[in-house]
This record gives sequence, structure tokens and C-alpha cells, in this order.
Amino acid sequence: MIVSSFEEQLEDLLNFDISNIIAHNRSRFDELAGSFGDSIVLFGAGPLGRKTLLGLRSLNIVPLAFADNNPSLWNTSIEGLNVLAPNEAVGKFGNNAVFVVTIYNGSAVRRQLRGMGCKIALPFAYLFWKYHKIFLPHGGLDLPNSIYAQAEDVKRALSLWADDSSKIEYLAQLRWRLLLDFDSLPAHLPASETYFPGDLVSLSDDEIFVDCGAFDGDTIKNFLRRREASFGKVVAIEPDPANYKKLQEFIPKLPAEIRGKVISFQFAVGAIRGKVPFAADGTMGSIINKNGNIMIECARLDDIFRDYLPTYVKLDIEGAEPQALIGAKRLIEQNSTVWVVCVYHQQDHLWKIPLYINSLSGDYRIFLRRYAEECWETVCYAIPAGRIGV
Repeated sequence: MIVSSFEEQLEDLLNFDISNIIAHNRSRFDELAGSFGDSIVLFGAGPLGRKTLLGLRSLNIVPLAFADNNPSLWNTSIEGLNVLAPNEAVGKFGNNAVFVVTIYNGSAVRRQLRGMGCKIALPFAYLFWKYHKIFLPHGGLDLPNSIYAQAEDVKRALSLWADDSSKIEYLAQLRWRLLLDFDSLPAHLPASETYFPGDLVSLSDDEIFVDCGAFDGDTIKNFLRRREASFGKVVAIEPDPANYKKLQEFIPKLPAEIRGKVISFQFAVGAIRGKVPFAADGTMGSIINKNGNIMIECARLDDIFRDYLPTYVKLDIEGAEPQALIGAKRLIEQNSTVWVVCVYHQQDHLWKIPLYINSLSGDYRIFLRRYAEECWETVCYAIPAGRIGV
């Protein structure tokens, strides 16, 4: 059996006809839902479920109900739609409706539904593709136009990945984004390893960890589980007022020997200094957005760190990662910092972010890892050669 090279596999993907791909993906929901396509139960009443509900209503499609595994939501109403327990929802609709799982990492729920006798349970990606004008782009889930329009960059990025695992993941990501080929995706890594891959880089006793998108301190907790009090400094940056309040409540509860080495700032990071519009909703999805409900201070990482150099920077800032990297040009060029950058918030971040980092310094070794299903929680690591495995 002849195994194609990574480059040959990529060429095969880029030779697909874009119009055929779009037509194929738009038809998948109807093919799989069959005669039940107009009867929809949304499993997952969280933010993704609510977004799906509002989108369907804009199309004059009224789902039958929400279903959810959270008992506190049962027999309530969200956005005017009843929330049912799973067994009740399957009992009522399992044989005459399609259950669309509006949950990230939804494969376990789909198995749960099938085990309960539900006839059809589908990932939300198929529904989003059918009504792509309403739902797409949604993170890395988008029409494939940019993949083909930026084909040369897509090819160049393949050569940057430092190991076969990264190249396999990169090609699988492209295939999923093009063809919704769920079976081609390798198993994701444990969520507990997100941002801190022990097989690639070890945290040091003098680590200066910068957490951009610190939320309520969740990533700092993971950092401290690894280092306890053996680190140099933690700098937590969080723009959302409600999230920052939670962060401020978290830090004083830390042991004194740790608390004294943690500082926090309430602003966004980007390519400019000054006020930017920000959509603040007190969740992990708060984002710089021209239609934001508040104005927030924005700073450049190059300006923040003039007096000392960070050694480990995490960027999970809901799509603003490229702008933050532009504002960190000087730091990247110095090639002394580990960069941990999410690449799933927009489709082309998968290749644009590693290409940008490499354009400033070719001395980094660049890796790709994923910690959730489909495209979610996909992270690019740019590691100075001297820190690989150290």
C-alpha cells in the first residue's frame, strides 16, 4: 500500500471543486435527517443552543423543544422554548424528529441519545452548513472559500509544523473544515493538558506566565497545579468587567507565597493602544467587537512588557489573537518566549498565525495540538528551540 506524503495529501484536498463541496455539505443535513428535517429538537440549552434557536426562528423554523442533561433546567423555558429531560424528550420525539446536538464535544451526547432509542441525532455542524448564511462563520466552521483563496499560504504553513503529529492534525483539520469528515479526525488530547503540553515544553522555576483571556482564573489554577509556588510571576489579563471581578475574587484566596507573585490587569490586548468596542457578557465568549456594548482599554504586549520579558504567553482571546501578536512583534522577534495561541476562532487562523510568527523569527519550533472535538480548542505552540522538552 502506497502512503501519500503530507504534501500530496494536501494537494488532493486543494484539488476538490469548491462548488461541489458547498453543495455537498449543504445537503448533508437533509440526507441524514430524511423526512424528519422539519422537526427539530435542540439538545443543549446553553449559549450554542440559544444561538441555534434564534437563527432557526429567523428562518421561521420553530424547534419542538430543548433537551438538556442539566436537571436544573428541566421543565423550564429558555427563550420561550420548553426544556425537557432527555428521557422525556426521546419519549416524545425520538421516533419522529431529528435531535440536533448543540453542544461542543457532542459525541457523548449523540451516543447517549442513540442508546436511549433516539432515531436520529446529528452534530450542529450539519445544520449550520445547511443554513450557512445564518450560522456561518462560527469559529473554525465556515465556508471553504478562504482555504482555496489562500491556498499558497495553506501549503506554506504545512512546512512549518515541527512534527508529524502536527502535520496529521493540520491535514485532518483542513479535511474536516472542507468536507465535514468527522471520521478523519484523530482523537483529541485530554482537556487537562490544554496550554501546558508536558511532552513539548516544561515549566520552569522562574517562569513568567502571561494569561491573556484569564477569565475567572481557570487557566491560572491549571498553571499552579503544575508549579505550586515554584514560578517567577503570573500576569493575568482580562477585559470583561464581570469576569475580571471573579478574577479579583479568586486571587486573594491564593496562599500568601503565591498571591504575592500574581498581578492582574483589566484591559484587552491588541495591535493598538486606546479604547476599543467590546461585547461584554460575563462569559468566556466576551470579545472585541465593533458592535460591543462597552468601550474597554486596549494595550500592546510590547508596551506592557518593556521592563521585563514574559517567558510563557497564552492567547485565548476569542478571535483577537492575530491583533495581539501584531502588538507583540518585538517580543516575538526576541525568540525567548513560549507562545501558546488558540487557532480555532476563525478558519484562516489555522495557517495565518503560525505563518505570522515564523515571519518574525524562523527560530521557533511550531506545533499544533487539539484538546476537544472537531476544530475546538486547537492550539498552536511556538517554542524557542532551547526550550523544547526542557
